[in-house]
Amino acid sequence: MRVALLPALILLALSPLAQAQVPAPVAATPAADANKPLAVVNGKEIPALYGELVKREMGQNQPDSPQLDARVRESLINLELLSRAALDKGLDKDPRLAASLDIRRKDVLAKAYLEDYVKAHPVTDAEIQAMYDKAKSEAVEPEYRARHILVKTEAEAKKIIADLGKKAKFEDIAKKQSQDPGSAKNGGALDWSDRRAFVPEFSAALAGLKKGETTKTPVKTQFGYHVIRLDDTRKPKLPPLDTVRGEIVKQLQQLRIRDAITATRAGAKIE
Repeated sequence: MRVALLPALILLALSPLAQAQVPAPVAATPAADANKPLAVVNGKEIPALYGELVKREMGQNQPDSPQLDARVRESLINLELLSRAALDKGLDKDPRLAASLDIRRKDVLAKAYLEDYVKAHPVTDAEIQAMYDKAKSEAVEPEYRARHILVKTEAEAKKIIADLGKKAKFEDIAKKQSQDPGSAKNGGALDWSDRRAFVPEFSAALAGLKKGETTKTPVKTQFGYHVIRLDDTRKPKLPPLDTVRGEIVKQLQQLRIRDAITATRAGAKIE
């Protein structure tokens, strides 16, 4: 988790205006001297820390360089001048702007508090293992490998079912008649999926089939009428712990955040 700076600050650093004001790379960078301000604007210092925060918020897409340092410096100068101009004009007295500033300030503080809480309550290896073991012990929705033929009318679907009863090949009919372009070229084959990947009517019909069985009646959905064959089922395998450790840590950190919010609300008087 990171405390996000105002988007306007990042936009200023990347804007053509900021870039246009940088005539050439400068030798000094914000990181060169942590005690030296980036600039002094009308007697007010802009701390070097501001530049580091802006660059961090830009992420890995902006490699560190003298050019970037110069752009960040110019953007912060612009930000100082523009914000000062807004204050001089009294814009901060507008109720909506004042409320917006207050909400943003509280948002930054709230994120800082949650970040500090998560750091103070680190996720342990025992917790990671326990969550992984719990996932292993829970019932898993089976995955299905199916084929289908999609047509516009019920009559077409009934005829296809009749033809299949006369030993017509499912794959050949799917290639010629199915209105689903994604699967028709593959003989109606669908990727391995659990039932949540399908609309309810399709899902219910699929769950009622045995391996190798085809629906006896057309299945109507919002897309048309389906003839469905179940080719195979399997129980998904849980990936090794090392490959999902990062995701488990994120889930546990989210639980930490929930705990922090619950604790602060528990001691509050809310009317």
